[in-house]
Amino acid sequence: MSLYDINPSELINLVATELKKDDDFKMPQWAMFVKTGAGKERLPVNPDWWYFRTASVLRKCAVLGPIGVNKLRVKYGNRKNRGVKPAAFSKGSGKIIRVVLQQLEKKGFVKQTEKGVHKGRILTPQGIKFINQVIKNGRKQTTSGTPETS
Repeated sequence: MSLYDINPSELINLVATELKKDDDFKMPQWAMFVKTGAGKERLPVNPDWWYFRTASVLRKCAVLGPIGVNKLRVKYGNRKNRGVKPAAFSKGSGKIIRVVLQQLEKKGFVKQTEKGVHKGRILTPQGIKFINQVIKNGRKQTTSGTPETS
């Protein structure tokens, strides 16, 4: 089973719980006070939002790589409510994405590369191994925890 065979939200949940256990992925102190983009009105509700964003960026690097900060900002952007004026698209926070990518690089899950005219980050073999291991362990826990129906 690979990351393409599993529901993306389920994969992100599994990876986020594993990243939360790892000491290399810590939410910076400033992250408690920031919005995830200029188009957002409020802070994230989930206190563990940093780990979910990290897992999501890891998945995006695997599926879309090589991908850079600017394209990820567009992926995490949203419509900004501008009051009486029509809504307009607003990019997501670049600082959050940069720090997340730096943490992933430090751990060895992603690396910078060039592929033709495209520059950005891709998953390393260590990152692929991590995701596959999380999927395998997550599948074991979900199948062993449910009773058999006949």
